[in-house]
Amino acid sequence: MSFSVQQVLAHNNADSCWVIHNNKVYDMTSFVQDHPGGEEYILDHAGTDISQLMNDPLTHAHSDGAYEMLDEFFIGTLENTQTTTTTTTATTAATTTAAEEPLGLRKRANNAADQQQETKEEAEDYLKTTDLAADKKSKFLDLSQPLLWQLWNSDFSKAFYLEQVHIPRHISGSARIFGSPYLEVFTKTPWYIIPIFWLPIITYNAHRSLETGLSPDNLAALFVLGMFLWTLAEYVIHRFLFHLDDLLPDSTVWLTAHFLLHGIHHYLPMDRLRLVMPPALGVALALPLNKLGHTLFVEPQAYAVMAGAYLGYVLYDMTHYYLHHAKVFKIHFREMKTYHLAHHYKNYEGGYGITSKIWDRVFNTELQL
Repeated sequence: MSFSVQQVLAHNNADSCWVIHNNKVYDMTSFVQDHPGGEEYILDHAGTDISQLMNDPLTHAHSDGAYEMLDEFFIGTLENTQTTTTTTTATTAATTTAAEEPLGLRKRANNAADQQQETKEEAEDYLKTTDLAADKKSKFLDLSQPLLWQLWNSDFSKAFYLEQVHIPRHISGSARIFGSPYLEVFTKTPWYIIPIFWLPIITYNAHRSLETGLSPDNLAALFVLGMFLWTLAEYVIHRFLFHLDDLLPDSTVWLTAHFLLHGIHHYLPMDRLRLVMPPALGVALALPLNKLGHTLFVEPQAYAVMAGAYLGYVLYDMTHYYLHHAKVFKIHFREMKTYHLAHHYKNYEGGYGITSKIWDRVFNTELQL
């Protein structure tokens, strides 16, 4: 199917967002809220040609994964054009008048003759459609088949695995981890399961603190302390457990464990059903933290602190989902969305804070955007 420039230009808002890249048309509507740089960056260019913008490494660099994701939204080509890597052809430029064109599109059309020409073969390789039957480009995992069995039977080196698992992929829906549907159901966690599961535990701990002699005022103070201590635990777990890359043994067993714990989230960062922690894994991490809390504090205080820490965890997981898949508030959350998605798409060796940058600043791991 082919579209005119005027047709593409009409789709210039969050409800219908189309863009042109190398004379191909993409419907990015479903990706607007998930754009790593924030939705405003993609909406600023809705309905226009983004070829020059995408290719400029100084102003808006994109990873190989970004181009693979782009292919998922392909809907057609421009009318009266040939597939090349120029931003627009002279034929396309002639279909709109200067008065009708937005300033950015007009400038790109006027400068088209001056842009460097690349061969058709280079363009086709650069925009190669993701093959879900086999990742022909990297020889990594086949996203159309259960992932765990592939990884378990692989002979990937640690270096190759870490390189590939940190290149984000994008597919519609969720990739399968297990072949068995009975096991697969336990790998997917809708966001609302987290408050449903943990709020009763939080309530129980708060009630026990009062029942064992703590005053309401002390409960409130220690509850807030527990929430603050969670922010440190959030940073430590993310940096020193989920990203234990340097100390990871070079063996299939450890690579598989890494993939199940956190690697799959970097491999498929927009999978809605694998953005929050499954309750079983959450309990496994909570047990040693709970033991530590009851070791450091006397019983009534420990219950209060842990109630606050558990609520801090719930807010953390809800924030994580919110940053990936929501139209966020401008105050604080827009900045944190850009910050966290930069951890996924630009530099995973920094930016470990999800709810705030406090501990990244303390430990000098803050990403400079």
